[in-house]
Amino acid sequence: MPSLNEIRSTFLSYFERNGHEVVDSSPLVPRNDPSLMFANSGMVQFKNLFTGVETRDYKRATTSQKCVRAGGKHNDLDNVGYTARHHTFFEMLGNFSFGDYFKEQAIPFAWELLTRDFDIPADKLLVTVYHTDDEAAEIWKKVAGLPDERIIRIPTSDNFWQMGDTGPCGPCTEIFYDHGDHIWGGPPGSPEEDGDRFIEIWNLVFMQYEQFEDGTRRDLAAQSIDTGMGLERIGALLQGKHDNYDTDLMRALIEASANATSTEPDGQGNVHHRVIADHLRSTSFLIADGVMPGNEGRGYVLRRIMRRAMRHAHLLGANDPLMHRLVPALVTQMGAAYPELGRAQALIEETLKLEETRFIQTLDRGLRLLDDELGKLPEGAPLPGEAAFKLYDTYGFPLDLTQDALREKGRSVDVAGFDAAMAEQKAKARAAWSGSGEAKEARIWFEIAEKIAPTEFLGYDTEVAEGQVMALVVDGAAVDAIPEGGEGWMIVNQTPFYGESGGQVGDTGTYLKPEGAGMILDTQKMSGGLFAHKVQPEKAALSVGDALELRVDHNRRAAIRANHSATHLLHEALRQTLGDHVAQKGSLNAPDRLRFDFSHAKALSADELATVETEVNAFIRQNSPVETRIMTPDDARAIGAQALFGEKYGDEVRVVSMGRAPTGKGHDGKTWSIELCGGTHVKQTGDIGLCVVLGDSASSAGVRRVEALTGQAALDHLIAQQNRLHQVAEVLRTAPADVVARVKALVEDKRALENEVATLRRDLALAGPGGAAPEAREVGGVPFFAQVLTGVSGKDLPPLIDEHKARLGSGAVLLIADAGGKAAVAAGVTEDLTDRISAVNLVKAAVAELGGKGGGGRPDMAQGGGKDATNADAAIKAAEAALEG
Repeated sequence: MPSLNEIRSTFLSYFERNGHEVVDSSPLVPRNDPSLMFANSGMVQFKNLFTGVETRDYKRATTSQKCVRAGGKHNDLDNVGYTARHHTFFEMLGNFSFGDYFKEQAIPFAWELLTRDFDIPADKLLVTVYHTDDEAAEIWKKVAGLPDERIIRIPTSDNFWQMGDTGPCGPCTEIFYDHGDHIWGGPPGSPEEDGDRFIEIWNLVFMQYEQFEDGTRRDLAAQSIDTGMGLERIGALLQGKHDNYDTDLMRALIEASANATSTEPDGQGNVHHRVIADHLRSTSFLIADGVMPGNEGRGYVLRRIMRRAMRHAHLLGANDPLMHRLVPALVTQMGAAYPELGRAQALIEETLKLEETRFIQTLDRGLRLLDDELGKLPEGAPLPGEAAFKLYDTYGFPLDLTQDALREKGRSVDVAGFDAAMAEQKAKARAAWSGSGEAKEARIWFEIAEKIAPTEFLGYDTEVAEGQVMALVVDGAAVDAIPEGGEGWMIVNQTPFYGESGGQVGDTGTYLKPEGAGMILDTQKMSGGLFAHKVQPEKAALSVGDALELRVDHNRRAAIRANHSATHLLHEALRQTLGDHVAQKGSLNAPDRLRFDFSHAKALSADELATVETEVNAFIRQNSPVETRIMTPDDARAIGAQALFGEKYGDEVRVVSMGRAPTGKGHDGKTWSIELCGGTHVKQTGDIGLCVVLGDSASSAGVRRVEALTGQAALDHLIAQQNRLHQVAEVLRTAPADVVARVKALVEDKRALENEVATLRRDLALAGPGGAAPEAREVGGVPFFAQVLTGVSGKDLPPLIDEHKARLGSGAVLLIADAGGKAAVAAGVTEDLTDRISAVNLVKAAVAELGGKGGGGRPDMAQGGGKDATNADAAIKAAEAALEG
């Protein structure tokens, strides 16, 4: 029985033997379609090849693509765990042709792989075709010898695929497996098609037409193939299982969950284990691809999946974080096929543990609230939307988690009511997805990339170079010239200007030509390896074909280089100080500062920040050379190079190394920092000059941000601090070296004076006006002392209440502090009287006369407040009435 890993390998090897390029799965976050939340099919990374705006050096490809369906149109979350074939994470096996072969080859490929390599009996297979696709039907007859009754023509959109309202489209053919007549269900197109007897295992899409806005279609010049076969489905079939969760890979994760919770994998907790196994995969791969839990967009979907898994872990009796303990089992099963999983293991475990620790604190309270709300309802009635929203807003329960909990009780939720409550809440955008916020690349850059070669970047070696203008763009359209005083974008054949990427901002500078000059205000990387320069001609127009001298702003570039190299040293110093879970989550390398975001659960202490800063400056003073090498990604990882999680790298990468670590510093004399990086850097670490860490802050959940200065900016910062220190010393009339001791002495003096003032206030309050000893009156048979105080704050009242109670021995006390017109109220009752008199009632009676509401505390001590202290006498009378009542 082949394992899922073996089935994946067999699929890819088959198509590789048949001339296909084996392409790594793209990250789950699509790089070429910001409107798409996650990669949910194999064709996503090839979208621009199918539309013709991008070309590659191969026309046939095969992949095993990581996919997530848990939000938006494709949302399988609610059904996961309860059905045999729903997942949030799955692998899509696929083969693709970009204008190479078509139906005549795609169908034979599929049939041969299934019946020969996978050894599936031919008589167990049947197919569907689009009802007008006679060509596909004839090929199936010829290649597979299928009779007409096993070639089912489907007239609906189930067998016709469209990328959108316009663009590439075409018919599909789907391959089904017949599990036998002992299982209920009918063939596709029949009334019983929803049964489980006939299961779709492979979909072949023939991109044959281009559809236009008026609904007409025309044959594509380059017809293409897009196929998709779920690994979990074909795996279940080949392993003789009818349930995807019974395959070897999923079974291993289910058993890991059962072992960790000391429960049976197939007992009453079976659904919980299935949910945990599935969600472990989606959450781990999303984190490995750079997604972190948050309150909006992709981060919120990740959090929803996490919390759903955590609730099911809770139902299994797991009172402590569970998910992070299952990550090693996942890495064992899938780490060989997806090495990024192992590289991100520490980050995945840290993130899962932090998120689960936080959620456990509110999970119990939220579930109790849910039970309380259900207890108020008639049997079977749906949960009101307002209650579901309260669970979301107060306890962090996503709606689908509440629905999941209600499902087990045979209840539903008023979704319309929830949506209405959400609409009233300003943060409604946290639950909605409207794209990643990134702008789509204009089609103009794809069009230009088809016509001209990629820009050659010369900026690693020079800041001045000659280039020829190859294209000009203004307002998204190609133009022949940009007039003097105008503004637009310029593409040249070669440039020393760095295009913004990898956290490093784009270069600025100037261009010169015989007739004039102009400013280069920014440089961006576009599609097809193009470097777009934002230009502003100052003397004479700029035209396509012009020969230019391009000059980078040297001082600005030097400052950016220093900050970028310091970021590398900072990254490694953080890893050495805080642990291997530290991974880059973002950065900014600008001329005036650097910013580094990294995975870490809590704020850095002053000692940790000082250690990091000291480490960075030690390697700056070391003045070691900064080396760059070009190598394969595998070779780079073999020497320990750090890479960004979720980034997709090409066949060759640029590796930047710097610093020699002394023995005992983690690397024991080896290179300190090794990273994959395409940015510009200093030649020696000493060129950075100096690094000052300004501090750290929270960037998002589980992500910290460190900001720092280097070079002249760092020196200016220290000089400014030194000047401020001298100013403080002058004010304190002491030497700069003695400022700390002097401030400490002042703080101690201030504290002593505050204590002395508090004591005087208390003594004055206890003595009463004119220093006379206070006297209590008999009210309702109880000694009662009441007093209005000035110069006393609300926090001073409780100890005064205790003093008066001690003096009375038995009785009640009411004190009202007049603080600038507002009233603070406190009441006390001695222990012998609390069975019939409550301080809470005295406070409530008093604050009602002072423009306040309520009041709280214990029978022996309570507090409250009011807006108007001028009614203090009325408040005392109200308290007396409460005593007499």
